[in-house]
Amino acid sequence: MSDEKEKQEQKEDQLIVPDTLPLLPIRDVVIFPFMIVPLFVGREKSINAVDMALTKERLVFLATQRNISDEEPQSKDLYQTGTVGMIMRMLKLPDGRVKILIQGLTRAVIKQYVQDKPTYVVSIEKIKENPITQPSLEVEAMMRSVREQLERLSSLGKVISPEIMMIIESMNEPGRLADIAVANIGLRVEDAQSILEVFDPIKRLEKVNEYLVKELQVSTMQAKIQSQAKEEMDKSQREYFLREQMRAIKSELGELEEITEEIDETRKKIKKAKMSPDVEKEALKQTDRLESMHPDAAESAIIRTYLDWLVELPWSKSTKDALDIKKAKKVLDEDHYNLEKIKERILEYLAVRKLHQKSKGPILCFVGPPGVGKTSLGRSIARAMGRKFVRISLGGIKDEAEIRGHRRTYVGALPGRIIQGIKQAGTNNPVFMMDEIDKIGMDFRGDPSSALLEVLDPEQNYAFSDHYLNLPFDLSKAMFITTANMLDPIPDALKDRMEVLELAGYTEEEKLEIAKKYIVERQMLENGLNKKFIQITDEAIKEVISQYTKEAGLRNLEREIASVCRKVARRVAEGEKGLTVITPKTIEEYLGVPKFIPEAEQEEDEIGVATGLAWTPVGGEILYIEATTMKGKGNLTLTGHLGEVMKESAHAALSYARSRAKVLGLTDDFYKELDIHIHVPAGAIPKDGPSAGVTMATALISTLVKIPVSKDVAMTGEITLRGRVLPIGGVKEKALAALRAKINTILLPERNKKDIEDIPKDIQKKMNFVFVKHMDDVLSIALKKKVKMLKKPLAPVNKRSVAAAR
Repeated sequence: MSDEKEKQEQKEDQLIVPDTLPLLPIRDVVIFPFMIVPLFVGREKSINAVDMALTKERLVFLATQRNISDEEPQSKDLYQTGTVGMIMRMLKLPDGRVKILIQGLTRAVIKQYVQDKPTYVVSIEKIKENPITQPSLEVEAMMRSVREQLERLSSLGKVISPEIMMIIESMNEPGRLADIAVANIGLRVEDAQSILEVFDPIKRLEKVNEYLVKELQVSTMQAKIQSQAKEEMDKSQREYFLREQMRAIKSELGELEEITEEIDETRKKIKKAKMSPDVEKEALKQTDRLESMHPDAAESAIIRTYLDWLVELPWSKSTKDALDIKKAKKVLDEDHYNLEKIKERILEYLAVRKLHQKSKGPILCFVGPPGVGKTSLGRSIARAMGRKFVRISLGGIKDEAEIRGHRRTYVGALPGRIIQGIKQAGTNNPVFMMDEIDKIGMDFRGDPSSALLEVLDPEQNYAFSDHYLNLPFDLSKAMFITTANMLDPIPDALKDRMEVLELAGYTEEEKLEIAKKYIVERQMLENGLNKKFIQITDEAIKEVISQYTKEAGLRNLEREIASVCRKVARRVAEGEKGLTVITPKTIEEYLGVPKFIPEAEQEEDEIGVATGLAWTPVGGEILYIEATTMKGKGNLTLTGHLGEVMKESAHAALSYARSRAKVLGLTDDFYKELDIHIHVPAGAIPKDGPSAGVTMATALISTLVKIPVSKDVAMTGEITLRGRVLPIGGVKEKALAALRAKINTILLPERNKKDIEDIPKDIQKKMNFVFVKHMDDVLSIALKKKVKMLKKPLAPVNKRSVAAAR
């Protein structure tokens, strides 16, 4: 063996390596000097490189690819350091490939690429290594360490042939020892290439030693794992053998094997589900029943389905709440504009959870008109808390079993919607949203709203019993959120269990901000547009809000903006270039004529015309209530599609005027010779509510005393026969309606002072709110001059408020 080695070394010394050689790219392997490897060559350029080498000195330069999947590697895809190899044998295969046996000779580095067709030819620089004939003590120790580690790797199962081990034992040169060692331990291509690129023999041996230490640790751990696995396997095999014997006995007795496997698997799932002791006891009892039952029995299918539900429910699986208050606030602010009260309530709950981990989940009820974001707000709350989100719709439900489930005796029985939602979430503490709770029905099959009492009561839902399960399930960890358009249809007992948060709808200013921040960008994205193609000005959005939509929410606004984006998208698709700017002047081109025309401003102070304020589900409105008198017999005519409450307010206003006839300078029987007509535009729209009382009285008295009403004053409030002004609702919406009509002074009942806090601060600065207690206060401010022939002064008013109103 040593003689052959010496001959090889002499042959290498005598071999002259040319400066240019054909390049053979190889993948998934790094070839080192003195390494003999069979290679299969199939790519055209690679076959040409082999043919070119065989016509000359049979030498080729071997470079490894960086990515093995490249079929046509370029120069940048190959490592620059490689090995000069000699083709020892070549065999052409029937499929067109070539098999070669190649031996590495020496390291070399690519200087440049000379040609690339029909194959790569490279100019190389051969790396000359100085042999170390007398290694130092440190190097000798390192060489021994490498040999010992290779022997240990071999003993641990690493495949290293005995011939290689003999060569390693007799090898005295550090560089060659490193090359032979690394070529036989199966390193990754990147690691092997990094060793090939180390030209200093001592440093190369040190690096190989480091890799061997790591490889030995991995192999030792692998052997330990295999030993443990073998012990477990022996134990499992013994148990398996015993089970097989039992199965054979049962088979001889006519019992089926499948049922045993199914029962065993079910018992494992029951243990894994971590049920409460009572639930686990019942589950195991049903499993024993199933085991003793014939597989074809009708009840076996019912028990199987029941057990499947039990093991799949998240009895003890919860998601961890994200209790970072600042991060939760950021998430809520990202998804929804304003809604500060609701956001504050959610953050308060998170703060309590942070301080008291076992606190019960709140039962919230979001009440508001359609399209204000009730459902999406629930989804944002789940995202902010890091919980799963489940939504069910209760609209139209009439069967109690939809909530509590059916009893297992019925064909096709299933748990109720609550348990189904919990299973869908996969955790026992999701954010559970129940939409349209105000639209639950009731018939002979039961009352679903009564069934919800247990679900939505924190004192009861810790042990919610579904008819199908007939076992207690803890719902107290879930956060229940219900939504409704109106509170009135919800039964009082159910309403009492929920914390009601009202979403009163968005103001025009809020809609503008939401459109700018969310809707426009979302619709641009959905319609394939960006800011290079379309720009919608703020004034154009305001125009869409005021003249093309009439709603408290945002759905129609989003539809109109989507319509604009679609029309612009069509123009872009047809080849039109440039930026399309949507302005109030051009909005009609995209949306047509306005659908809603705002109430026109009153141009001058008029007798018998007073400005009232009304609340509607889509926001506030101004009402110009008109009154006139004519000769007649004391009849009172009311027009404008008025409801019963508004008609009663008109009669109360007339009664008040008659009771104050002397104070107003009227005769006691003035009404007997007059017919009075009160009209509230627009006549086609139904109107009702008590808040127009003061406006009707003001318009009526203005007509009787012939004094105009100030067009710059709007009013709202309920009137009594004694002239007292009672509080009303919808202050925020009414104030915004007045602001849109450019009316800055509003008369409000004294007891509505508290509602001013709901109005945004910037709106409050623009408005002058005058609070009145009596109808006399209203007349003192609303009428343009004092009433003549007063027998006694009107009731005292807040002078500061009157001065501000003037």
